[in-house]
Amino acid sequence: MIITIDVGNTNVVIGGFEGEELKWKWRISSHQERTPDEWWFFLKEIFAYSPEGVIISSVVPSISRTLENCFEGHYQIRPIFLAPGIKTGLPILYDPPTSVGADRIANAVGGIKKYGIPLIIVDFGTAITFDVISDKKQYAGGLIFPGISTSSEALFARAAKLPKVEFSPAKGIVGKSTTSSIRNGIFLGFKSLVDGIIREIKKEIGDSKVVGTGGEGKEISSASEEIETYDEELTLLGLRQIYELNR
Repeated sequence: MIITIDVGNTNVVIGGFEGEELKWKWRISSHQERTPDEWWFFLKEIFAYSPEGVIISSVVPSISRTLENCFEGHYQIRPIFLAPGIKTGLPILYDPPTSVGADRIANAVGGIKKYGIPLIIVDFGTAITFDVISDKKQYAGGLIFPGISTSSEALFARAAKLPKVEFSPAKGIVGKSTTSSIRNGIFLGFKSLVDGIIREIKKEIGDSKVVGTGGEGKEISSASEEIETYDEELTLLGLRQIYELNR
């Protein structure tokens, strides 16, 4: 079995592949204080065997080091990290190319494999990222915005009288209470932002398939007028493809 791990600022997503099939998936918080032994105790509850290989994309260097020590120390496996020098099969038109987040590259590779080109990927995480893959199969660039939870927590922290509201789909447009006003404002605000940006991208590159992903993306993707598909497993799929290029 191939283990794929996507380390984000908020969550770590771990998947196990047999061949091309994702057999299981876990999502846990990105707790940076875990030791290699603590990771091992957690992982051995998921799989009690030594995997064939491991590939990791990470935007949190401290967790990368800990996971590397965990797999080398407890499984005698050196993980492949999605980092500069790794084969992806994807030309990157970014300045510099090495500054593109590993998760964004994994999304692009997985998206090309599953949905073809041209393609726009919207990833809803700590940040909302828009990634554009051209009809020449090139990573053309994208946009980065503060994520839904990131923005919401900033609002609740700085406005003492506003209650903390759980993110959920809007009921109507105009809120009839402070709670519903905040809920509708956050949900419809981000929906409008996402749809508006996608339309602007399409003006520049032409019509494209649009896929949503990420832990906070399901509700917005369902309500969006531009996002055609929500695929929570896109990053793991991309990591699996990149593993095959570098095994």
